[in-house]
Parts: sequence; C-alpha cells; structure tokens
Amino acid sequence: MKTKTQHNATYSYSLIGLLIGLGLLAIIVFLGLVVLDQPISFDLFVTLFRDNPIIWVALLLPIILGFFGYYVGNEFYKKTNDLREDINNEQKKAHEIFDFVEKIRLGQTDAQYEIREGDEIGKALINLRDALKKSNDEENARKEEEKQRHWITEGIAKFGAILRENIGDLKKLSNVVTMELVKYINAHQAGFFILEEKDGKKYFNETAAYAKDATKDGFRRKYADKQIEWGEGLIGACAIEKKTNIIPRTSENYVRITSGLGGAPPRSLVIVPLKSNDEIYGVVEIASFNEYKPYEIEFIERVAESIASTISNVNINLRTAQLLTESQEQAKIMARQEEDMRRNMEELKHTQFEAAKQSEQFISFTNSVNHTMIRAEYSVDGYLLYANSKFLNKLGYTNSSEIEGKHISMFISDKDRAWFNELWQNLASGGKHFEGDMKHVTKTGTDVWTMATYVSVRDHERKPIKILFLGIDITDSKKQSLDYKGQIDALNRSTMKAEYGPDGRVLEMNHKLVEILQFTPEELTKRTIFNFLTSSDLDEFKIIWKNIINGVPFEGRHKWFTKTGEERWFQGTYTVVHDMYGEPAKIVFIGNDITEQIHMEDKSREQTEILREQEQKLQQSKVELSKKLKETREEMKLQFREVEIVKILSDKTLEGMLDAVVVINQDNKIQLFNRAAEELWGVQRDEILGKDISSLLPTDSVSENENYLGNFFKANDTTLISTRTEVFILDKFEKRTNVLVTLSEASIGERYTLTAFIQKIEVELF
Repeated sequence: MKTKTQHNATYSYSLIGLLIGLGLLAIIVFLGLVVLDQPISFDLFVTLFRDNPIIWVALLLPIILGFFGYYVGNEFYKKTNDLREDINNEQKKAHEIFDFVEKIRLGQTDAQYEIREGDEIGKALINLRDALKKSNDEENARKEEEKQRHWITEGIAKFGAILRENIGDLKKLSNVVTMELVKYINAHQAGFFILEEKDGKKYFNETAAYAKDATKDGFRRKYADKQIEWGEGLIGACAIEKKTNIIPRTSENYVRITSGLGGAPPRSLVIVPLKSNDEIYGVVEIASFNEYKPYEIEFIERVAESIASTISNVNINLRTAQLLTESQEQAKIMARQEEDMRRNMEELKHTQFEAAKQSEQFISFTNSVNHTMIRAEYSVDGYLLYANSKFLNKLGYTNSSEIEGKHISMFISDKDRAWFNELWQNLASGGKHFEGDMKHVTKTGTDVWTMATYVSVRDHERKPIKILFLGIDITDSKKQSLDYKGQIDALNRSTMKAEYGPDGRVLEMNHKLVEILQFTPEELTKRTIFNFLTSSDLDEFKIIWKNIINGVPFEGRHKWFTKTGEERWFQGTYTVVHDMYGEPAKIVFIGNDITEQIHMEDKSREQTEILREQEQKLQQSKVELSKKLKETREEMKLQFREVEIVKILSDKTLEGMLDAVVVINQDNKIQLFNRAAEELWGVQRDEILGKDISSLLPTDSVSENENYLGNFFKANDTTLISTRTEVFILDKFEKRTNVLVTLSEASIGERYTLTAFIQKIEVELF
C-alpha cells in the first residue's frame, strides 16, 4: 500500500494533469464558440458539440492527463525511494568507517570492520590497522628485549667494577658480591661457597651468606662457617655436573627464608657453579620466593663466570707471587750450597792431588770427608767396596755388611739405569769424571738426591782400579725445586708468561705467548715490550713500567700487535724480580688473552648503536603515520558532514511520504514505523518500535490461508517480495482494512531488513 508521502505526490500530479485537461477543454470550447460567433445559449453548445466531434475527444483530456499525472507522481516516488535507500546505505557505511577510525585512533588495534565489495577505503583502513598492530607488537617486543639486555649489561658492568675493586681480598669480595647479587636480582637469600683443598681433600667453604631482613626493610649478614665436602648435597652435585641447577620447590628441611613474621621454604632455588675454562672455583646458591626468568638465569651465570675468572686470577697471582718468593729464596740457598760445594770440591781436588805425597794428611782429610760427605768406593765392575756411615744412614742401612759386594745398580732407579750405565762405562774406561745431581734409591724404595762426584781412581800406570763417589744430600731442596719446576710448567701451559729485562728487552716468552704473537725466538730477542704496544698507549705504559721497576706491581689490560699486525688484548700482572743484591733483575708478566671478550664488548656496543638508530627511524615513521592518520580523520569528517546533510534531506523526504512504511530486521523486530503507519494502525511508534512484528500483526485469530499481511510479513519470507499485492490488516481496534502492499528485502553480511510499503485501496479510487 502507498505511504502518505507517495499518496500526496501521485494526488498532486493527478490533480495537475486533471486541471490542465480541463483548461485545454475550456480553451477548445471557447475557440469553438468564437468561431461560431453567436450569442451563448444552450442551443449554441448543442450545435458546437454536434458539428465538432473533436470536442467529444477533448472531453477525455482531463481524464487522460489526470492518469498521466498519476503515473508521473508514482515514478517520482520510486526514484525518491531509491535515492533514500542509497543515502541510508552510504550514511551507515560512513558511520561504520568513522567508528572504526576512532577505535584505531584510541589504540584499539583489535577493532573489527566488515569490508563490502568495492570498499577501497575499508581495505586501506584494515591494512592501516594491521600495520599499526604489527608495529605496536614489534615495538613492545623490542622494548622488552632492550630492557632485559640493558639490565644484564648494567649488571655485568656493576659486578665487574665490584670484582676489580675487591680483587685483593677474597673474603671481602665474596661478602660484597653476595650482598649486591641478592639486591640486584631481588632475591631473598644467598650463600657464597669457595672451593678449597686441604690434605688432598676438596671441600666448599661458605665465605659469605646474606638474607633479606623483612623486619628492618633491608639486608642482614648471616653467620657463614659452613663446610661442604666435594660431591655432597646439591652444592657438590652442581660442582660435579658443572651446570646450573634450578629447583622450583625445596623441602622444608633444606632451607627456609625467614623474617620477623616467620619463615617459609623458597619458591625457587638456583645453584650456579663458579666455572672458568671448565674448572670449578666455587658455587653460588640463591633462594627466592620469585621464579626467575631465562634472561635472569643467564645474567647470574655470566656474573658467576666473571667471579670464577676473578678467583682464578687471584689464585694465580697469589700462587705466582708465592712461587717467585720461594724460588728467590731457593735460588739463594742453592747459590750458597753451590758455593759451599765448589769450595769443598776444590778442597777435595787439592787433597787428592796431594794424597800421594802426604798420606797422613790424606787420611785426616778422608776422615773429615766421612764426617761431612757421603762417600763410597766401587770396583770398576760396579761392586761396592766401601761405604761410610753417612752413605749407610742416607740409604737406610744399619750395617755395611748389608750392601758390601752388592752391585751399584741396586741404588739406581730403573728409569735412570740406561743413562747411568753409559756414565759408568765412561768412568770405568778412565774417562772424565762426573759432577751433577744424582738420585739414589734407599732400602725402603724412597729417593735420595745428592750433589755427586764420580771420579776414576788410577794406579801408577794410569789404569782405573776403582770408582770413588762423593756427595752431599740435597733431597729436600731438589724435591722443592722439582715441585717449583712442575708448577711453573703448569703455569706456562695454562697462561701466557714472559720475562723482560729492566730496559724492556724480551728475555723469554713461553710457547703460548709466542704462538699468539707469531714471532720466532730470534726475532723476539731483538724486540722490547714497547714494540708490541700502540703509540697512543706507549707514553702511559712507560710511566707504569718505571713504577713496576720500583717495586709497584701492575695488573691491567693492554692492546698488543702481532707480527701480522693483528690486534690482541692481554689482561695480566707485571711483577719485578730482584737479584741477590736487591737490584731489579727482570720483569715477569703473567696474563691471559681477552681479545674475544673485547670483541664481544665492541659488538655489543655496535648492536646497541644499531638499535638506537632503528628506534629513531621507528619514531620518525610513527610521526609520519600519525600525520597521515590525522589527514585521513579530517577527510572522513568532511565525508561525514556530507553524509549527515544527505541523511537530513532523506529523513525529511521519508517523513513527508503518505504511504505507510514498516521495516523489520532479521529477528522480526520493528525498526521503522512512520507517521502514515501510525494513522493506518492507530498505534504510536514509541509503543511499537523494537517489538516483534507479531505485536503489530497478530496471527492467532487469522487462518494461514487468508490473504493477511501477518502471514507474509516476516524475515526471509519471499512470497510477496517485489510484487504489489492486495491484502488486509487489522488495526488497533481489530478493524479489517484492505491495502496494497509491496515487500522489499535487503541484506549486507549478517544484517537483514524487510520493508513493507502499504497503501489503502480506497485512497487510490476516484
């Protein structure tokens, strides 16, 4: 059925057509009367219509033009209705775009927008939303990663400074490191264990322990005197496995975190070995109510590695200093013994030379030798002829009868017999005498070291008749010297070692350092330490060198150049060694190659700089994106203004329609009910909007077979779609009214509407 607006339009055009037709009819009649030129009378009209049949045709003009006006008005309404629907769709689309853009502006990157066919602006906005979301996600991930990396870098630098400041005192170092570690990682309790060795047994000594004190809002030092055997408990297991042990839950009896309000077992227990170059120096145990993240565990492990490296350097420095001191003392003792030995040997030679002439003096001298030196005589074949009491005592025999007639091989170790047999053959054949250190085997199988002399005793024909052995016991000093030599060899294998003269000349370099510098030994003897340094470091190092010569040790890092020009960074200690007169004899350098560590630090700085540049570019992109978004928002506002104008015009057009219009959605809820519909049903729109269509068109008292609008006007019912059909309705007072109805449906995605255009039939009749 037609709306009121449509009815008004068709009525107006029909009336205009009727009036035009009547006007034309009057003009034709007037012209006809003028042509007849007679007084107006009834007979004149009869004559006019009788003689002019065309006037009868003119009588149809008002009807014809009235129907033509009706057709024009109806077509005008259809065009207006199509325009209104287009305006509504565009307005709805504009509102959706505006809401979507506003959500994006507010940072809601999860906002949804339904793209219609041909909606290029919608596609661009979806791409913009996805780009913003991806950018935000990447920015958040980058900031979190940079925050973690900054936290680790800052912590490593902080603990590096702590380790450098306390490198001379392990006890103080362990206390400071433990306290600062508990604070930095927000732990609640920690213990610091250093690996020590006593009587051949390894154990862990707890040198520091700290715990957070809830009653004082700070930290307190715990009493630390615990000792744990190697391999015992979680500490020992961590040291054996050489890897971090993370225990999410601990037993009540293992450890408790206490405060002024009570105590509870920690939520997380982290045990980290202090490991450097795959060697264990201790263990750090950390208890906390927090569960640590992987980057925090990585930080603890890196700090533990730095601590282990520091402990290793401290041990090496202490041991080196001790070895140097002991070596100097031993060198002095050896020098005195050598001097004494030389004097004794000179006296012995002089006595032997004078023995033939002065037998009494020789016997007296022999007795003196027997009291001061180890003496034995062997036959040329190597059988013992005589041994003094010192020989018996040193080799563990009580009576000479136990060894007289025995071969000398019983006093020589199996490992030394090859070279000693060659020596003996030389002596037995009258060769040159032997002077040097000699190891003998005692009765119990232990070793006795002597500063020995083997001399061939000849007859008057210069033929060897026996071999004389004289010696001085140097067992203790020899064993100590061998121990020092072994330790120095081990030091040479594990670290770089070099010796320089006071003027900087290279005296000696171990194989490890020579291999790195790539110089031959001959080339090194022509160089000084100053040739390996850069010109920028040379002046400063010369000042350091003077301090070293004056007895001030130096520990630090320097950049050297190899033979091929490659840069190498060394971290080490320079110590002066004095001669027996207290004068600087040489400078000893002991250190390690830290080139890889320096390169890692440089690479870290480069990566930080790259990240900073990327952040600047990202900020610039963000500014440009905000500018584009602002321009888009301004453009959308202009479009919204135009749409609002069109909407206002459309609303005014629909409001003026004479036909009733009712719109329902996919849930059969009434969405539109105009004034013509209010007049048709006698119901106010406020009473019916939002309710089910059945409240307006009840079907309980109407048969399904009747031509009732309520049987067809429902969502997805296509019976009357796009057709003009006569049906009836029941108004508010259940009065039956016949109407013409046209149904039109529309859907976009899940949204659906069904519109009824309704017109009373009697309104259409003349």
